[in-house]
Amino acid sequence: MLSAERNQYLCGTDAGTPMGGLLRRFWAPILLSSELPAPDCPPVRVPLMGETLVAFRDTDGRLGLIDEFCAHRGVSLWFGRNEECGIRCPYHGWKYDVTGQCVDLPSEDDSTGTRSRIKLKSYPCIEKAGVIWAYLGPPGQRPPEPALEWTEVSPDQLFVSKRLQECNYLQALEGGIDSSHVSWLHGNAFKEDPLFTGSRGNQYNEEDRMPIFEIEPFDGGLLIGARRNGAEGHYYWRITPWIMPWYTIIPPRAGHPLGGHAWVPIDDHHCWAWSINYHPNRDLTEAEREAMQGGKGIHVTYVPGTFIPAANARNDYLIDREAQASGRLANGVEGIAMQDASLQESMGPIQDRTKENLCLTDAGIVATRRELMRAAQANLDGKPVKGLAAGDQHVRSAAVELPHDTNFVEGARHGLFAELGTEPLTV
Repeated sequence: MLSAERNQYLCGTDAGTPMGGLLRRFWAPILLSSELPAPDCPPVRVPLMGETLVAFRDTDGRLGLIDEFCAHRGVSLWFGRNEECGIRCPYHGWKYDVTGQCVDLPSEDDSTGTRSRIKLKSYPCIEKAGVIWAYLGPPGQRPPEPALEWTEVSPDQLFVSKRLQECNYLQALEGGIDSSHVSWLHGNAFKEDPLFTGSRGNQYNEEDRMPIFEIEPFDGGLLIGARRNGAEGHYYWRITPWIMPWYTIIPPRAGHPLGGHAWVPIDDHHCWAWSINYHPNRDLTEAEREAMQGGKGIHVTYVPGTFIPAANARNDYLIDREAQASGRLANGVEGIAMQDASLQESMGPIQDRTKENLCLTDAGIVATRRELMRAAQANLDGKPVKGLAAGDQHVRSAAVELPHDTNFVEGARHGLFAELGTEPLTV
């Protein structure tokens, strides 16, 4: 368990907190490109790490992420008109460009110099892999653009979605690196979901519900290996990379696409759960894409017009007690994503980790917490932070059967650190 102080250290993400300072050193996925589809389209609110921001695409296609509130009287610029390379406040007409600079102040004569002195907080943005990313850290420490494998494939090989998750980023992240729960919570889903069926690993998950964990570091984070009994003389390994600070890559099943997540704080009580499917050497099939759009696999369906899952806390996640009693659904909730989210949200907005009782299968969680705290302290001390270099993100998950005497990283290295365009290492 953690002390209350360490729990707050890990979970606090506002500006000025140790973890908030660390997370701001990385490019954060903030919007799907489709949310800002064209120049001069309506702006979008972007709550992010305790800050209240608004994003827009200007007339020339440039991206802006600025303080949501006008410097004059505090009106929300979400109500503003996006026009002629700036967003104009509807109250008195003050207008701001993508850098936050006031470029028009209709109520004042230019000779006063007021306009040039007015500048809202702003953050740089880039666009890659159908996602808009922002950097909230010190300008002089801006890292290279994201280089995760899924950001490098063609659009036809990639599907990205996001959803609101109503809990702290850390308990969502910890679910993403916990391979032990899959045998219990998702077992039947793997037999039914079209994005997971047909894998020998499904059988191994069902037959061996006591995985042994081994953890090894790499330049970008941790490789979390969960070992189960496989074919005679072999172990079945599911190797989940945790990539600093909020990425997890899900080990594949059979020939299905790889999956991944990014768990990005909105504030200390909410996060964006980004869900990614991609295949490194082929296009996604029409059937796969339709399944993803229909909320299968790690994706969800939504309350119309929002990114709130259709199954959510307000409707008890549409729990089906009969399906739970029959054994078809472990917690009565349909869909792998919402099976996870419902239980993670049930812990409360921030889990009280002073009351937890960890065991051997929590080794990956313990190691990840330690790495996050070390990295946050290194950032405070002005020391290098792992995971910032583009090469640090070059890793892929793997599922593999290895002889009993083989180290899981060495045995799977050709799959974990594979070149783009090669087949995944999968069972």
